Amino acid sequence: MTQKRSSAITQGFERTPHRALLKGTGVPQQQMDKPFIGIASSFTDLIPGHTGMRDLERFIEKGIHTGGGHAFIFGIPGVCDGIAMGHRGMHYSLPTRELIADMVESVAEAHRLDGLVLLTNCDKITPGMLMAAARLDIPCIVVTAGPMMTGSGGAGRKFSFVTDTFEAMGKYKAGVMDEQELMVCEDKACPTAGSCQGLFTANTMAILTETLGMSLVGCGTALAVSSLKRRIAFASGERIVELVQEQITPRQIMTRAAFENAIRVDLALGGSSNTVLHLLSIAREAGIDLPLEEFDRLGRETPQLASMNPGGKHFMEDLDTAGGVPGVLYQLRDLINDNPTLTGPSVKEIVASIASVDEEVIHSVENPVRAEGGLAVLFGNLAPLGSVVKQSGVSEKMMIFEGRARCFDSEEGAMEALMGGQIVAGDLVVIRYEGPKGGPGMREMLAPTATLMGLGLGDSVALITDGRFSGGTRGPCVGHISPEAAEGGPIALIEEGDLIKLDIPNRKLELLVEEEELVRRKAAWQAPEAKIKTGWLARYAKVVTSANTGAVCEA
Repeated sequence: MTQKRSSAITQGFERTPHRALLKGTGVPQQQMDKPFIGIASSFTDLIPGHTGMRDLERFIEKGIHTGGGHAFIFGIPGVCDGIAMGHRGMHYSLPTRELIADMVESVAEAHRLDGLVLLTNCDKITPGMLMAAARLDIPCIVVTAGPMMTGSGGAGRKFSFVTDTFEAMGKYKAGVMDEQELMVCEDKACPTAGSCQGLFTANTMAILTETLGMSLVGCGTALAVSSLKRRIAFASGERIVELVQEQITPRQIMTRAAFENAIRVDLALGGSSNTVLHLLSIAREAGIDLPLEEFDRLGRETPQLASMNPGGKHFMEDLDTAGGVPGVLYQLRDLINDNPTLTGPSVKEIVASIASVDEEVIHSVENPVRAEGGLAVLFGNLAPLGSVVKQSGVSEKMMIFEGRARCFDSEEGAMEALMGGQIVAGDLVVIRYEGPKGGPGMREMLAPTATLMGLGLGDSVALITDGRFSGGTRGPCVGHISPEAAEGGPIALIEEGDLIKLDIPNRKLELLVEEEELVRRKAAWQAPEAKIKTGWLARYAKVVTSANTGAVCEA
């Protein structure tokens, strides 16, 4: 093994003060020559997906010491998107991804850690940690804390967070659910620790982390409360010491081939549209050229193989039992690239080890749920730099739709109209000035999209935005429209009553207004005042890039 990074703080008489401080933390002299491994833990009491991490920290720490390293736990913040949803707090969610990457980098570099175990789970935390891993390119392994169990009810009913809270809210408003049933949903939707039960952003990113080869086999789907997750945590602690000794680093694992595999698995499962933002940002840190168009190219040749909640019937516990990530890779075996993984075996070797897959949950390529993947990238005069739709959650009836524009310059305005019964069949809701700069922070639009479905408008009303959606969003909802309204993109030029055509099969999003009129509107357009003028978000808005490049911060 080459000289350890930690030698810079442990070796030589010049480092007497450094060793004194380390001993002040309780590090014995005999541990100074061992690899120093940081456990970047995003434990918090604020997020259900993270409340069980104290337990996993112990098992990771045990694994590190068993493997011959010395563990140091340090904290990384997290935001629960569900709790932050629908108010000022959601402005902060996506920007925390950049803060997390910067914090992991800062601690690892300042303390010259030899390797990292990245303990994560929820939406922005996992991609932020992967960004840091790619940027640092020191030995790293990711432990995702795992999905929540579904709630249980009578007659075999399963309860889950999005369907039984956000969509239930719309049903209550529509009068099809009473207050008592609403309270039952509230009480049963989140029965244990863990990330929300369906294929929302957190679980999609956990799956993609395993697909990329950055976590151990089985980690992406093993339940948060399972003994298996403890064993994976322990094994990850042991493995990181080996990775340091072998000098295996993230950029050796997160290759272009690995990102193509991750995109294919995402498409095959019908995962969250947020993964587009996150894979673009992680690839950028890894030095991989990954254009937005690549998602659509792969989507046209990768069938959707699973019907996962929220758009379908299966939950993460079903996917785990059916074969997990290896099972999906097995079904995609003729489309998947071989690539090394941090586990040891390559992707093709993992696939070769699979004995069987439950094809009721993970279909074969010959018998897909849909012929195309779960995500589609749309272009057109309304989205010249692209937009994203989770087509796995769109009914066949709404794959092509022409509607009258109902324009709102904030999520709150759209919610007020929806709850007030002002949106009717044939409308196309436009929510703008919610992009990376305009939001700022590109807020998720789960409340309006879930309300749309709960009100029974999912087959007669579409929604488009320069913001983004929760992984729990389903229905004809197009996000990430680029350029965004705050940059003078075409979405800023839409006027009330304009006709807009959504054509998912042909990947088109068109504003049906003459080009000369759009030129006139553009000339008259003026950039609005910033919504937030002080603090971290004001700085973020000045440096964040467009959604089509991952909404990353550039100096």
